[in-house]
Amino acid sequence: MSKSESRPVTRIRKPGHVDVFVAAGSNVEPEKNLVLACEKISHIWPDAFFSRAYRNAAVGFDGPEFINLVFGFSTALPLETVIAKLRAIETQCGRPRFAPKWASRTMDLDVLLFGDRVEKTSEYTLPRPDLLKRPYMLGPMAEIAPDVVHPTAGKTIGVLWEEFDRDGHEMSPVGIALPGPAT
Repeated sequence: MSKSESRPVTRIRKPGHVDVFVAAGSNVEPEKNLVLACEKISHIWPDAFFSRAYRNAAVGFDGPEFINLVFGFSTALPLETVIAKLRAIETQCGRPRFAPKWASRTMDLDVLLFGDRVEKTSEYTLPRPDLLKRPYMLGPMAEIAPDVVHPTAGKTIGVLWEEFDRDGHEMSPVGIALPGPAT
């Protein structure tokens, strides 16, 4: 199985660590920027594992197609530190810090789940509401973590993906050589 293909990963979490799942997407030189971001992610979190990448239409604005994937890792770092590291990776991929929300971007990294944390602040909402609405988040996460229970929906990610209405949500797999362990 190549690194661009995936299957669910069985992992043993270290004491004091939480499992984190993050959506990654780009529609500006997406292949280059996703590989760069994933290399940086693997350097910070060596246990990171990645779904396949998918091409899909931009949502919320007219623009080039995005390529999206989901990755997971475990960490003992606080959420705020994880977010700061993800924002630094976005910046290293050329994303301006205060770019418009509904616009093309070199890199977008969004925390979907941080363990079973349920919280809303001015900076984030966990679990990320888009996880249940966007096939390019839910589908790839179901590939790598189908048995994870969504903290507010009370169902596994795999069941949520099976129940998801995919009509009008076309996604095409894209072969990108990603770093990290083959999943």
